[in-house]
Amino acid sequence: MAQKFGFGIVGCGMIANFHSQAIAHIKGAKIVACFDSFPASAERFAAANGCRQYVKLEDMLKDPAVDVITICTPSGAHGDPAVKACNAGKHVVVEKPLEITLAKCDAIINAAAKNRVKICTIMPSRFSPANVALKQAIDAGRFGRLTLGDSYVKWWRTQQYYDSGGWRGTWALDGGGAYMNQAIHNVDLIQWFMGDVAEVTGFTDTLAHERIEVEDVGVAAIRFKSGALGVIEASTSAFPGMLKKTEIHGTQGTVIVEQDDVLLWKFEKESKKDEAIRLRFTQKVGGGGGASDPKAISYTGHMEQLKDFLKAIDTGRQPLVTGEEGRKSVEIILAIYKSAKTGKTVKLPLKGDTKFG
Repeated sequence: MAQKFGFGIVGCGMIANFHSQAIAHIKGAKIVACFDSFPASAERFAAANGCRQYVKLEDMLKDPAVDVITICTPSGAHGDPAVKACNAGKHVVVEKPLEITLAKCDAIINAAAKNRVKICTIMPSRFSPANVALKQAIDAGRFGRLTLGDSYVKWWRTQQYYDSGGWRGTWALDGGGAYMNQAIHNVDLIQWFMGDVAEVTGFTDTLAHERIEVEDVGVAAIRFKSGALGVIEASTSAFPGMLKKTEIHGTQGTVIVEQDDVLLWKFEKESKKDEAIRLRFTQKVGGGGGASDPKAISYTGHMEQLKDFLKAIDTGRQPLVTGEEGRKSVEIILAIYKSAKTGKTVKLPLKGDTKFG
């Protein structure tokens, strides 16, 4: 990498620690500053990471040592600091989701374009080697006509998880429940694999938790613009929590990926690489992936995505997951929520700014 990148972290809660681990393993990158609206959180983070703590975001944005701002605030508080960072000429990494309304997503995207800085939305599942291999097989036409694309995120979260943060389980700051917070990675994957979504019909409910405004279980039927169909299930109410799974089917092939492991890799026309792929990705190395514990995820996906982002800055190309790409999963989820609320099938693109709560 041609230059050294200084990172400034905004929001020093749990997810910021995954970013700090990822950045620590990237040559030419370093956390140099942090800010949190709760100074005690920033103080702890600064001490742990050897960086400078700022008590005002505006002051951190003026720091010439900060090249990239990473937004790790609650989901519904991504927009304001992201736009300010773009306006300050900083490149911006935004934790998922990009934001919780399309208007706020667009404000971030437009600010980046106006100021000619790069942005990305954290979607580390796209960087899993098994998912990369699956995407390559799709792009090579090995599935024939895609017919079904299904994704299942049947996780478990305790009541204490929701009670531990006042923003969790709220429309205002979480932006939704099992879909927006947990399953969004698989929503992103399924549209990356299957293409744009034409319409959705969704059902959501809150069945296992108290004192939350949002869903802890949902089922959505999807029609893609290609004509293919699919299902996206999302839950934080399925004890003890199972590994997330994606199934892609076509007229000439089927691939099933559970977490980062391949359960099935079968095509009508076998290639020389197929057996090697099966041997490599059926070793059960995927781990728990946060199925029952949000802290039980690896930083490696973040690391690979941040490497891609820094290379994009260095070379002038676009990152793999742009702001526009990050917006797509938010729109699909909002359409699911709208369908669940109205009892009607909802067509995409959405018109107007869909809000809930």
